[in-house]
Amino acid sequence: MKQFYVLFLIVLLPFLSFSQDWKTYPYEPAGEIAFPIDEGHHTSEPTEWWYSAGHFVGQTSGTNYSFMCTFFHVDPPQQGFSGFRILNITNEDTGEFFQDVKPVNYNTLSTTGFDIEADIFLGGIDTWKNKVDGMSQPIPFEYELLSNGGTGGLDIEFVTIKRPLILGDDGLFNQGLSNYTYYYSQTMNTVTGDVTFNGVTEPVIGTGWIDRQYGTFNPFTGERYEWFSMQLSNGMDLNLWNIFTADRTTPLTPEYRNLSAYVNESSQYTTNDIQIERLQYFCTPDEVQCYSKQWRITSTTNHNIDLIVSILHETTEVQLPFRFFEGSIDVAGTVDGNPVTGKGFAELLHAYEDPDVTITSPSGGVYNTSMPITWTLNNPDDGRPVKYDLEYSIDNQQNFNSIVTEFESPSYVWNNPPISENDEVWFRITAYSIDGTLTSSIVSDSASTATLNNSNFEFGSISIYPNPVFDNLNVNFDTSKKREYSVYDINGKKLLSGTKVDSNSIAINVSSLYSGLYFLELKSESAYKVYKFIKQ
Repeated sequence: MKQFYVLFLIVLLPFLSFSQDWKTYPYEPAGEIAFPIDEGHHTSEPTEWWYSAGHFVGQTSGTNYSFMCTFFHVDPPQQGFSGFRILNITNEDTGEFFQDVKPVNYNTLSTTGFDIEADIFLGGIDTWKNKVDGMSQPIPFEYELLSNGGTGGLDIEFVTIKRPLILGDDGLFNQGLSNYTYYYSQTMNTVTGDVTFNGVTEPVIGTGWIDRQYGTFNPFTGERYEWFSMQLSNGMDLNLWNIFTADRTTPLTPEYRNLSAYVNESSQYTTNDIQIERLQYFCTPDEVQCYSKQWRITSTTNHNIDLIVSILHETTEVQLPFRFFEGSIDVAGTVDGNPVTGKGFAELLHAYEDPDVTITSPSGGVYNTSMPITWTLNNPDDGRPVKYDLEYSIDNQQNFNSIVTEFESPSYVWNNPPISENDEVWFRITAYSIDGTLTSSIVSDSASTATLNNSNFEFGSISIYPNPVFDNLNVNFDTSKKREYSVYDINGKKLLSGTKVDSNSIAINVSSLYSGLYFLELKSESAYKVYKFIKQ
């Protein structure tokens, strides 16, 4: 961590000497954001919050700490309070975590600038506001935060040293299904002051991040998400998030994924060209919540970004006002092919479940090897791709033998199985996440009698054409009798069926089917047979 701060100071030197033309009030970048007015309270917006997080080093003990402090305002008030404050402090060397979440009423909430005084329920007064000069005028982009949680607290100052990052290019965009948000970040601040941890106070020096967001998007009642702030060693800073729909999908649209990048003092951009792969997961000790803990994040727009992002400690779950994870992250990878490292924070409101699987075929007590073994994943999640191991037992579940491992489709055709006609077969499916943390197994409800071939189900001579087929699949027999047919997809779902009486031919219209592999099942009073065909 100390090496990171040495590198950080080297990177900061150009900014400390750079002419910061924006560092004055009023500062009005193009778009919807203006300073200092948008640092203040927006009375017309139902949800608003002032967020800070960062890392610093204790100057007495040498301890590495991280912190997060956020003030929320909600309208209308809830249960007699106009918002709440979250204060988190972590000993990054040990993972020991302090949190204090309290409802608040605001004695001061300026609408023209940054000036917050919060009356903390059973906890005194917290403040966060601009520093002032000798004439009591606010100093642009310099702040002081005082937050006391008893045995943990912050008395720190922020000095913003990089031009504010305006998300969405103009600071206003749609977020999730039906909400909008105003959003900007002050991605790099020097942080100095005092931290109190376990009742011991010492001076600290480090870096911080400030976020401002207001609008209709509410993280506590709306769609769940994963959010990251990153300060990279090459001077770039990234703010990115990925929102999940109610059915756990992550659409490839700007409303659901967003990366905004501070590149340098003259360049920043926003894109939804982000690919996020979850690599590892973890569950809380009580197994109630499971979160992702490592990601690969790539983006090729403007800069070729390829980063591995990892949570440093699994101990920093916030319990109130509801359970979510907020903690420090480590970053390593490349930007434009050049190695980078970095630090930041992750805020995780989306939780994951163990896979829930139901076996759908075989069913009815018969397993015909011409038909696929199929199952359904009842709780799919775009953030948790699932692999499957398929096994079988022919000794009443005393032993299971492998059929296929690390399979990704919920359907498998078992060619040339090492079983005998009329064996009683059980199937077991184990579903798991990429790292095996999220897993479950299911065994078929009952045994199925194995049917390896259909020589004793005599149809006579049969021809099926054309194969592949575009519209009509023709089936010709050498005898006429009552026959039933059914068409199944590779997941064992019946799509078409019918009966022909005293006919030696059947024409099945398959024009409505999508292109792919299908199974044709033929039955008579004494015969049963399955054929494969391809729909073009």
